Amino acid sequence: MPFFYYFDPTYILVVIGLLITVWAQISVQSTFNKYSRVRISRGLTGADAARQVLSGGKVSGVSIKSIRGSMTDHYDPRDNSISLSETVAGVSTAAAIGVAAHEAGHALQHAEGYGPIKLRMAIIPVCNFASGLAMPLFLLGILFSAWNPETGIGYFMMQAGIIAFSVAVFFQVVTLPVEFNASRRAMAALEASGAYTDEELDGARRVLRAAAMTYVAALAVSLLQILRLVILSGGNRRR
Repeated sequence: MPFFYYFDPTYILVVIGLLITVWAQISVQSTFNKYSRVRISRGLTGADAARQVLSGGKVSGVSIKSIRGSMTDHYDPRDNSISLSETVAGVSTAAAIGVAAHEAGHALQHAEGYGPIKLRMAIIPVCNFASGLAMPLFLLGILFSAWNPETGIGYFMMQAGIIAFSVAVFFQVVTLPVEFNASRRAMAALEASGAYTDEELDGARRVLRAAAMTYVAALAVSLLQILRLVILSGGNRRR
């Protein structure tokens, strides 16, 4: 049989998803690198920027610590701490203040009881479970359909896998407003401080926009994956 007979056209969706992922990663890395060359005139570091955001939001009790790596920055609500990477914590650049202020924005959300971040924390166990179950269910459904297509059990399992994957994707949907809101809080606090020039603020803003696009890209890739699973399950049922 000719080779193209075996070609799965849904691999086109996989390639599109891969291109989106690569684009987002290159974009955020190149933007971070560019604005890592924009020095802060007053010499304020990423850690200083995080403290400014916390102070502006009248939030106390949040620890700020330095960790190894690059772009490994995160806020941990379990111990109310902000971890800043080596390229951010003690570095005085527009990229550093943007990233650090964003993580402090998450601390403000937590202190305020911001609805979307509370929802995201609540659904983590369910989404993790669904994420681990989705593909095994779908693949087992394909096998059952191949062995005994008349029963319909395989198709049912594939649909269950798609639903489980959709639950996991819901986590990404909830994450978007959390990330965008943290960036808005960060930039508002940095602007209100009056400690940065327009060029420095613009650099920080562009870094945060690029970082936000990685979450948008991840959601787009997941939606493409859902579409692929739906197409595959439909084709399997017709056979």
